[in-house]
Amino acid sequence: MEFHREVELTGPAAEAIARGLYAIALVDGLHEREAALITSFWIDSGGGAGGLADLIRRAEIGPAELALALRTREERSLFVKTALLLTYADGKVTDAERKKVSEFAAALGVDRGEIQKLEGEVKEFLLGHLVHLHNHQAATDVAQKLKI
Repeated sequence: MEFHREVELTGPAAEAIARGLYAIALVDGLHEREAALITSFWIDSGGGAGGLADLIRRAEIGPAELALALRTREERSLFVKTALLLTYADGKVTDAERKKVSEFAAALGVDRGEIQKLEGEVKEFLLGHLVHLHNHQAATDVAQKLKI
């Protein structure tokens, strides 16, 4: 299952997305899985080989700066969808994480309805990785946790 169709990112757009993800992860403390997701995105999008260390040295990005860096609807949608995925990485989506994602989304012109649509796609993506499990109860438990 494809998470998001291919979006060609410039170096500055990729960096802005990675920095935005890092800002969201810091809201409730950087978790190992969040760090791995951010590092993977950063390196895969052509960022520095230093991974997360490259991002830590930069100032935290705010919503206005992110909006200036992400100019297309596709870039903005990719950011919000990836940010939502990041909130699930540590197994618990906090109110503070939701608030931070909403702040970024608002600056990007992504309304609440679109956020809900994208979050549904994220949940489907996550559940798609469980369909091969023989333990159907475990998959059902995860689905209930995701409130699908």
